Amino acid sequence: MIDRTYPLSITRRAELLDLSRSSVCYQPAPTSESDLTLMAAMDEIHLTYPFYGMRRIRNELRDRGFVVGRGHVATLMRKMGVQALYPKRRLSLPHPGHRIYPYLLRGRDIACAGEVWAADVERHEALSYRVEVKGLHRRAVAAARAKLRAA
Repeated sequence: MIDRTYPLSITRRAELLDLSRSSVCYQPAPTSESDLTLMAAMDEIHLTYPFYGMRRIRNELRDRGFVVGRGHVATLMRKMGVQALYPKRRLSLPHPGHRIYPYLLRGRDIACAGEVWAADVERHEALSYRVEVKGLHRRAVAAARAKLRAA
C-alpha cells in the first residue's frame, strides 16, 4: 500500500516503481451481499456434489430459487477456486504393454544421400493406400505409389 502522506506524488512514485498509476490507486470493490449468499450456496453444493460443473451447479441453484446465469456461476467458481472433480486425461503415461523402440539415428551424422531411408504408409478412406520412400539426407520423396484396394 502506498502512504498518501509521503511528500513525493503518487504519479512520481508509480513512475519510479515502473507501475501504472491506476494499479497503485485501485481499490477493489467489495463482494456484494447477493454474491456472498450465492457463493455460500455454491460451496454447499460443491461439498455435497464435488463432481458438479458450472452448468449443474447453476441448475441446482435455480432449483433452490436463485436466478443466476451460467457465466456468473463460472465467474464465482473461479473466484472461489472451485473446480469439478472428474478423471483427467493421462497423456504422458505410456501403456505398460506397449514396447518402446530405440531411436537408431541418435548420434549418427547423415552425410550423404542414400545413407538413411524411411518409409511411410498412409491409408485413405479405407479404400486406398499410399506408400512413400524418403531419403532423409535431402528429405525428398524418392518414390511414391498409390494402390486402390478392393472392397
